Parts: sequence; C-alpha cells; structure tokens
Amino acid sequence: MGKWFVLILLSVSQFIMVLDSTVMNVSISTVAHDLGTDISGMQAAITFYALTMAAFMLTGGKLGDRWGRSLAFRIGSIVYGIGSLTTALSPNLTVLMFGWSLVEGLGAVLVIPAIAALAAINYEGRARVVAFAVLGAVTGGAAAAGPLIGGLVTTYSSWRYVFVAEAVVMTLVLIVSGRIKDVPGDRKLRIDLLSVVLSALGLALLVYGILQSKSWGWFVPLDPPVINGQPFAPLGVSPVAYLILLSIVVLWLFVKRQQHLERTGGVPLLKVSLLRIPALRSGLTMFMAQYFAIAALFFVIPVYLQTILGFDALQTGLKILPLSIGLIIFSMLGSRLSTVRSAQNIGRIGQLTLGLGVLIVFVAVQPELADWAFAAGMFVVGAGFGLLASQLGNVNMSAVDQSDTSEVGGLQGTFQNLGSSFGTAIVGSVFILLLTSGFTGALQQSDTLPDDIRDEVVAVASKGAPIISQDQAEEILRDAGADDESAAEIAQLYADTQVESLRQSLFLVFALTVLGLMLSAGLPSRIPEPAERPQAPASAPPPPRD
Repeated sequence: MGKWFVLILLSVSQFIMVLDSTVMNVSISTVAHDLGTDISGMQAAITFYALTMAAFMLTGGKLGDRWGRSLAFRIGSIVYGIGSLTTALSPNLTVLMFGWSLVEGLGAVLVIPAIAALAAINYEGRARVVAFAVLGAVTGGAAAAGPLIGGLVTTYSSWRYVFVAEAVVMTLVLIVSGRIKDVPGDRKLRIDLLSVVLSALGLALLVYGILQSKSWGWFVPLDPPVINGQPFAPLGVSPVAYLILLSIVVLWLFVKRQQHLERTGGVPLLKVSLLRIPALRSGLTMFMAQYFAIAALFFVIPVYLQTILGFDALQTGLKILPLSIGLIIFSMLGSRLSTVRSAQNIGRIGQLTLGLGVLIVFVAVQPELADWAFAAGMFVVGAGFGLLASQLGNVNMSAVDQSDTSEVGGLQGTFQNLGSSFGTAIVGSVFILLLTSGFTGALQQSDTLPDDIRDEVVAVASKGAPIISQDQAEEILRDAGADDESAAEIAQLYADTQVESLRQSLFLVFALTVLGLMLSAGLPSRIPEPAERPQAPASAPPPPRD
C-alpha cells in the first residue's frame, strides 16, 4: 500500500480530470434549463473549457518545470477545486463559464502535465511501467463512467453535486499530497510571456471565430454584430473571416517566436523542432482528429437524444454506454495487438473503425431512433477510439528522448484539447447553420402557410434557428399569435429539418474521420522489440462534454 500510495493519489486525480470532460454532455439540456440559457450557450461553455486547456497546457507544463511538479500539482488542485465549487453554485451561464470553462481549465493545465511527470519521478523500472498502465486504465474507466455518473446524478439529484464531489475529492488529494516525491524545479527557468500571449490569443481568436460562424456566417454575413447602430461586416464580409485570418497571423508569429527562442538558446513554449519528427507529428495530428470526432459526437448526440427525442440525462448516458464499453475492451485489445502489429497498422484499423462507427450512427439517427443500429454504432466508435488510444500515447512518448517527454506530454494535451474545442465549435456551428438554412428554405417552399406568418417566421429564423424541441417550437408559435394549424405545420417542418441537419453534421464527422487516415503515414511501421516496447502513458482527459 505504501509503495503504491502516490499512484493511487495520481489515479484519483486522473479520474477526476477525465470525468470532468465527459460528465457534462449528458446533462446538457438540464444544465441549460437550470441556468436560463440554450444549447448554443452550452456549446460555448464546452468549447471554451477545452480551449482554455489547449491554450495554456504548454504553459502549465513549463510552470511545473519551474516550480516543481509537486507544487504545480498542489496549486492546480486548489485552483481546480475552487473552479468546481464555483461551477456547482453557478446561478447563470456567465458564472458557469467562469468557474468551469476558465478556472477549472486553468487548474487542469497544472494538474494534467504533473500527473505523468510525477509518475515517472516516483517510480522506476517495472514499477513505472505498471504506474503508466494503471493511469491509462483509469483514463479509460473514467471516460466510460462519466456519461453514466452524469446521467444518474442529474436524473435523481442535480448535476451540481458532481462538481461538489470533485471539489471535495481534490481537497482530500491536496491534504495528503505531501507524500509525493519530487525533484527540485528550475527556478532560473524563464517563461517567455510573449509566447504565452501569442499562443492564447491566436487560439482564442480562431476558436471564437469558428464558434460565432453559426450566427455571423463564415464569409457572407448573416447576422453580424451591431456597432454604433450599424451591422459590422467590413467590405460585406463576415467578421468570422477576419477573426480566422487574424488568428492565422498571430499563430504564425507564435511559431516564429518559438523558432527564434530555440535558435538563440532561450526557452520556447513549444519546441518546434520536435514537430519535424514524423512519428510525433502523425501521432499528435491523429490525436487531434480523434478527439475532434469524439467531441463532435458528444455534442450532437446528446442534443439529438434530449432535444429531439426527449430522453432524460440517465437515458442519454445509457445510450452512450456502448461507446464506453467498446473503448475499454479495445484499448486493452490494442495493447495486446502491439506485440504482433505495428502502430501504423493498428492506428489505421482504429481510424477506419472509428469512421465505420460514425457511419452506422449516421444511419441510425432518424426521426425515430433505430435502437440496435445506434447501440452498435456507438460500440464501434468506442472500439476505434480504444484502438487509437492504445497506440498514440506510446507513439508520441517513444518518438523523443527521455528529456523531452514532459514537453511531449504538454503537446499531447494541447492537440487533444484543440481537437475537442474544434469538434464542438465546428460541428455544432455547422449543425446550427444547416438547421437555419434548411428550416428557412422549407418554410419558403410551403404552399399552405399564410404569407404573413411564413414571412415573419423566416425573418426571425434566418438570424439563427434555436435548438428546441418540436413541442417547444409549437408552443412559441402559438404564443406569438399563429393559429393551431400553422403552428403545428411549422413545428413539424422544424423537427424534420433538425433531424436532417444533425445527420448532415454527422456525415461531415464521418468524412473528416476517413480523411484522417492520411495522417497515419508517419506512424511507426515496424513492431518494436519487447525490450523497447513502452507501456501506454497517462493521457490527458478525453472530449468534451464535454
């Protein structure tokens, strides 16, 4: 017990980090209702949680190098606990985004890099292999348990208690964390503030632009912001295009800054030279593609199950459960297969399996859910995810020298959370755009609706169709003065368009997942000898709720 006490402590922390990233999605409708917001507001909260971690994960790793990993772990635990308690008590979306998306995210960027580093510091040889294997298993177990825990607590009590429990657990972890062995930090290490600003600003502009595309439009302005009484769309172009262009410039400046620091002997936030390693480059980009797909699914599927079909949080968690089962089984199977198959081979099989699962889910999503097909699709998605998860962490860590493993851990967390934020922002925004255009198009083609009612609904919906249920849509229309027949017809058109838009969004995920096969070219194509075969290291938390 004494030998493994530190591992138990790190495993508990790892479980909380992963749980926090999977527990919210199944409660999305309930949380939105409790806080007086809508699905778009929850999309923003989920996206910015992942963005906070992506933007500051590298900085968190560097702070651990400077302060010492144990101190960074304890400070991160305090920050994370404060964020969890704030989230639990949040009366509205603004406080939720402050507590969860910002404060918890900032705590996580200190805790997550420290977990893997402290495992390496506290264990050697065979014990280190066991430690990393246990942390990897905890990651899969927490990902599997998250939706079910979220569904149970939300249905029979309140989603807020999940965050209360997180705050309590992190407090207990903090109390006993003094037993963790550490090596002294490098107090002389200087963190380049300009690099931190450029990294965070570039990613924030990019993700915010993508997120706003659902209402502002990608290029042609739909409902742009109003400044001084005038729509802000310079030269007739949506602000989204300018935000994305500006983000690219800022990120280019960030890369140039890192290259300069590396050439002149400074301390770069990102060692760009590492990205020239083919195996690492493929591993990281596949990480991003993998979490893009999972985060997109974890956003649109709960919307479909809860808003369109009317399922509660527990029913949603149970519907997602086959994905968790597939993840656990095939991550273990993938580890076994690594003795007879190369990482490239298993990675390609995993990516194809993930794509096949998304395609089956696409077929199963109908106005009336095809239960068995949906369950099979979610299981296959989990299987693909598990196969990839069993390989990519090993590929990334074994692609570099021991001295760079901490750097790679931060890079892995960054790419992982970028994938999560992009998946939620892009696919969620595409879904809303498709819903808006499809619904207004269906209204304009209707020959039975009175002209005045049709024109009024088109004018409102063209600025961004809300994600609500068919019954809610019908009730809103009646309250606005529409007669029962017109309200029922418009609500039915809206419900049909919702399902079709969601299916189109899922097909986009499928297409991008298949294209992700091209990223596997740099993965190792030979089977490592038993002596050199590493065990799976602890991963950063999976998607988003996210």
